[in-house]
Amino acid sequence: MEFSEHFVTAADGVRIYARHYAGPAAALTPVVCLPGLTRNSRDFEVIAPLLAPDRPVVALDFRGRGQSGWTDPATYRPDQEAADTLAVLDHLGIGRFAVIGTSRGGIVALFLAARAAPRLAGVLFNDIGPRIDIPGLLRIRSYLGSDRRYAGWDEAIAALKASNPGLETLSETEWAAFARRIYRTEDGQLRADYDPRLAQGFPPAAEIEAGKMPELWGLLDPLAQRPCLVLRGEHSDLLSEATVAAMHRPLKRLAAVTVAERGHVPFLDEPESLTAIRRWLRDVDQD
Repeated sequence: MEFSEHFVTAADGVRIYARHYAGPAAALTPVVCLPGLTRNSRDFEVIAPLLAPDRPVVALDFRGRGQSGWTDPATYRPDQEAADTLAVLDHLGIGRFAVIGTSRGGIVALFLAARAAPRLAGVLFNDIGPRIDIPGLLRIRSYLGSDRRYAGWDEAIAALKASNPGLETLSETEWAAFARRIYRTEDGQLRADYDPRLAQGFPPAAEIEAGKMPELWGLLDPLAQRPCLVLRGEHSDLLSEATVAAMHRPLKRLAAVTVAERGHVPFLDEPESLTAIRRWLRDVDQD
């Protein structure tokens, strides 16, 4: 399915890139797809067309990722990314919306709930919650900002496999498609499609190991009566079963699904993910 491309200027002058999918029957609640920490709008190139015949779908590149502008790394923060998201939605004339938030995108959804609760119709948390497990954070810390360059796709895919455990059942074709969403070509080599200075805002390993990471339980409160869904990869090292269980207390309408043979994160096109997403969107549309 085709999409239109938009560059929206944020309040501080940074250009934010977004894909806008909208089929002829797109009359239901718009969905905003927010990517993970080092990921981009291409993460949603499979799921977005599946949803867009019935509703507008917007997929963003956060600042410092993909086609959005690189800027002061001090602004690579979830609160700023929430503000940028609202700027894009205002530009597109979208009022009420639901969020599919993958990893970092789910954290940004919490800041959207704090900032624009009346507009937020519901949230899908893709392998993310208000408490983040130490092993996953340390894994991300180990590669974030390394800015390695690869001579070809085989080398890049090998690195992707090494940094994304829990996905061993993916076919080589699926790994190749994953890699093409993660890397871009520059000067004849492949590199991760984000500003390596993103690492400056990530906690150091010693702080992570000491368990000093903040938890964001209070940010769930505005979503207490909204339809919410959490997808957890069976082998996730970032979102524990205990955290998912605890999320049911503040989120009265939360559904939870474990996605088999996935680590961090599910790709959203797994059969159990699609079934859960469609059920969640029915609840969103009926509110």
